[in-house]
Amino acid sequence: MSTRTLAVVSAGLGTPSTSRLLADRLTSATVAALRDRGDDATVEVVELREHARDLADNLVTGFANAALRSSVDTVVGADALIAVTPVFSASYSGLFKTFFDVLDKDSLTGTPVLLGATAGTARHSLVIDHALRPLFAYLRAVPVPTGVFAATEDWAGGDGIDRALAGRIDRAAGELAGLVAGRPAAVRPVDPFEDVPSFEDLLRGA
Repeated sequence: MSTRTLAVVSAGLGTPSTSRLLADRLTSATVAALRDRGDDATVEVVELREHARDLADNLVTGFANAALRSSVDTVVGADALIAVTPVFSASYSGLFKTFFDVLDKDSLTGTPVLLGATAGTARHSLVIDHALRPLFAYLRAVPVPTGVFAATEDWAGGDGIDRALAGRIDRAAGELAGLVAGRPAAVRPVDPFEDVPSFEDLLRGA
């Protein structure tokens, strides 16, 4: 049995948020689908609201602090990605877009991705196809065929969801697990500054 790493990016702003709730549902279904295929899974969640200031600093300085760098490494080093955003002005949120703006443009090449979005109304149901898919196509990731959109009416209160949404979640999770199963495990990026010798050690060797 192989162990796969799932990175989960949630751009919800509330606590709790429907974006995180959808992300958790997608994650649970994907973990179950992977186990059905003989793979185990570990899950690492990145809550983008915790990095709002980090991302702004990264945009103006060009450097990620330690907290943001850790989350970036989590995403680019994962076997698969689940990415969920709320819909703002008929598209993904600025916070969501900013996170993917600071990634190296080649860092998600070939990575299987399950795309999700939440909104207050079903009028935004095409956001995955007209906004998210072009973004991840540019990043050369591999989105699964089924994107999962959830409007307010899809939640029956609390954790309850209607049957149609549950079916979309299971179908998308199965597609993601199918892309991941049988692939070589991802290799974590190496931080070039992780084992830099101290100045004193350099002087001793001089």
